[in-house]
Amino acid sequence: MAWMSPVHFGTGDRVVEMEDSEVENLATSVSSDVDAEFDTVIGHIEDIIMDEEFQMLQRHFMDKYYLEFENTEENKLSYTAIFQEYVNLLEKYIEQQLTERIPAFNMATFTTSLQQHKDEISGDIFDMLLTFTDFLAFKEMFLDYRTEKEGHGLDFSGDLIVTSLSKSSSLSPASNNLRHF
Repeated sequence: MAWMSPVHFGTGDRVVEMEDSEVENLATSVSSDVDAEFDTVIGHIEDIIMDEEFQMLQRHFMDKYYLEFENTEENKLSYTAIFQEYVNLLEKYIEQQLTERIPAFNMATFTTSLQQHKDEISGDIFDMLLTFTDFLAFKEMFLDYRTEKEGHGLDFSGDLIVTSLSKSSSLSPASNNLRHF
């Protein structure tokens, strides 16, 4: 059995002695509560951003500004104002929704907790939250949206090759209605 040294809390006449295992249990309990609160907030954020109202709010904002963004190294000065408007609009909406669902919600506390748990958040949620703090992620979101709106998405059809798995020599290329390139 490992030797356990007592841990003392308090000062003067009011010293409380706790064994290491008790301290670990207390820390685990507090940590579990904090983790549970964080998980609850993330669950609500998932619900909020999947909600049609949020989707429409974000889509209308992007429709309003997507033509401003160009896929160049240089960033226009107008991007800064658009970024600030986006953060104010959507972050305020999310915070308002969270406050309605969790009356004791505090954005500053959540932001601190978010930094500590950033590796635990699913990709989609993290990417969306990243657009509030990372300008390059924000710009990339607009560039992707513009590409989609203009129909310039990736086209892999030229890379598609159809090969027969059977070695039937009775069919000639002309008789099987397949185009060979």
